[in-house]
Amino acid sequence: MSKFLILAAIFLLSFFSVAAQKGYKVFAVGFYNVENLFHPENDSTKDDDDFTPKGDYHYTQEVYEQKLHNVATVFQQLATDVTPAGAAIIGMAEVENNKVLIDLVKQPEIIDRNYQFVWFPTADVRGISTALLYNPKYFRVINAVALHVPLESLGQLRPTRNVLYVKGVAAGNDTMHIMVNHWPSRGGGVAQTSPYRQVAAAVGKHIADSLLAINPNTKIIIMGDLNDNPTDASVVKVLQAKADTTNVTLSDIYNPWINVFKKGIGTEVYDGQWNLLDQIMISGAFLQNNNNKWRYYKNRIFNKDFLTHQSGNERGLPHRSFTVDHVWDNGYSDHFPVLVYLVQ
Repeated sequence: MSKFLILAAIFLLSFFSVAAQKGYKVFAVGFYNVENLFHPENDSTKDDDDFTPKGDYHYTQEVYEQKLHNVATVFQQLATDVTPAGAAIIGMAEVENNKVLIDLVKQPEIIDRNYQFVWFPTADVRGISTALLYNPKYFRVINAVALHVPLESLGQLRPTRNVLYVKGVAAGNDTMHIMVNHWPSRGGGVAQTSPYRQVAAAVGKHIADSLLAINPNTKIIIMGDLNDNPTDASVVKVLQAKADTTNVTLSDIYNPWINVFKKGIGTEVYDGQWNLLDQIMISGAFLQNNNNKWRYYKNRIFNKDFLTHQSGNERGLPHRSFTVDHVWDNGYSDHFPVLVYLVQ
């Protein structure tokens, strides 16, 4: 076991011990890019042919059912080493439609949690969209909307994923505003596509600023696969996210992943380089906690052994669903999930 994993295990044991001794309640917030969770049925309105039985990935009903099982296995274990209830809410990226979500929440690994979901159709040409799973025992949805990301303002006619905005009430009567993101990809070059992600970030920034102008104590969660690292312009310049809790005011966004990334730790690997594209950020009210309800405690990359390759050149890397030759490898995703723990 690596030094990093040993330290992570020590942290989790100490966290659980302290939480138990002090009688804290734990509310776990997760995010996971599930990597192409498609339904094998062809959608004539979307470019989803690759993930059909006759497509490049030979995406049969059998493969689909195993993929559902694998994703459900992740959700079954996500956060349970800290709270037996698991994650109360889980943002998702790369979900094709509501059919896969209906099938997912019925999987035997998680059916007893009665997960519900929020999802809207996407303008993305492949059918890639975001969703929010939530346990109704710990979170109640008030309203939700899909927010358009105006890439056409930069002359980009190909639409991207919407920002999923959900307002709800967490256990303990604590209102939260959640934005689930999957920003434009880096295809075509990181620098060349950076302006697209800055436009996407500006959507979240506008919503956050509007909410905070009405009530500075508003609790906001911005999560997603940003296709940018925590130190990139979309995060530190557009969202103006901060890394140091001592500098975070009520009107600021705190990003606990900035310092993690600076240590060389990530959730996804490209060309031999770790990236930390998957992030969960929070507004200052989770730190100052003026309403004495849910407050921020810790963050974690959920990189358990079963989610990684255990041998060969890819040892320690995320065990993705398919090989580079598009052969089903009975994996999970090319990203690790991330978690933020709130306590009360």
